[in-house]
Amino acid sequence: MDKKQARLRRARKTRAKIAELKSVRLSVHRTNGHIYAQVISSCGSKTLASASSLEPEIRKDLPNGGNVSAAVVVGKLIAERAIKAGISAVAFDRAGFQYHGRVKALAEAAREAGLKF
Repeated sequence: MDKKQARLRRARKTRAKIAELKSVRLSVHRTNGHIYAQVISSCGSKTLASASSLEPEIRKDLPNGGNVSAAVVVGKLIAERAIKAGISAVAFDRAGFQYHGRVKALAEAAREAGLKF
């Protein structure tokens, strides 16, 4: 099993548990250059809010979308958009990524902005 397959296996386990709880989830994906976040409905078929470091309003302020400061900005933005959509509590889906660095920064920024998980 390589690194990607191991991450995807961890992600499947987490998503199965969140589906069992029938909870709205905050899904995070990271690449070397950017970080993405989506709030997905409990049935898993609809994206209710999204934010990423690729968006023009974020890119004009940050030269690099693949660092902790970009993750903090994306975390605050996804929390604002989720609350605006009427969602205050979510389950955090780190997609098998380690809860460390950019993923942790995004989660903490979302919590500080008012999202509960």
